[in-house]
Amino acid sequence: MNRSTNLVIISGPSGAGEDSVIEGLINRNMPITRVITTVTRDMRPGEKEGKPYYFVSEEDFALLIEQNELAEWAEVYGKKYGVTRRELQRVQGMEQTIGIWKIEWHGVKTAKQLIPDILAIMISVPNIDELVERSLKRGREPEEMITARLEFTKEWLEHKDLYDYEVINERGQLENTINQVIDILRKENFPTT
Repeated sequence: MNRSTNLVIISGPSGAGEDSVIEGLINRNMPITRVITTVTRDMRPGEKEGKPYYFVSEEDFALLIEQNELAEWAEVYGKKYGVTRRELQRVQGMEQTIGIWKIEWHGVKTAKQLIPDILAIMISVPNIDELVERSLKRGREPEEMITARLEFTKEWLEHKDLYDYEVINERGQLENTINQVIDILRKENFPTT
């Protein structure tokens, strides 16, 4: 690796498939660990502490901010999300491992300031209509939340320049998308086996 860090940002607007891409990389037995985000939202079915998040109260999150324990944080849809400095140190201390950090575009901006040569890959879709359709198919959110996500997505797409690469996740082409990300990791000299 020619970069000063083993961290790689993989993110994209809600519905772009970034979680599926990350899971696909893990399922291919790549040397990956996830940077675990601390959140104030409620735990969902199938989740547990540390998988995929650390869950804290609003009060505990405010204390993390006050004590400067967070490397970056943001409020998204009324909930707070952030990564502690300790978590970044944990992942960066793992040799021959790629630390996958999933954050929204504000976080990418902060991460690039903290670690200027961090690799950032944006997972996107061919167009906004595709994102709306995917969000509706998920069926987990009320229409007003989907509308809010759409506005945030439009804002997100205005900041593509923060990323080093953009990979379009075409409908039904997840394996191809994963392969493109692996090609980028290889090109950037990250361990892929």
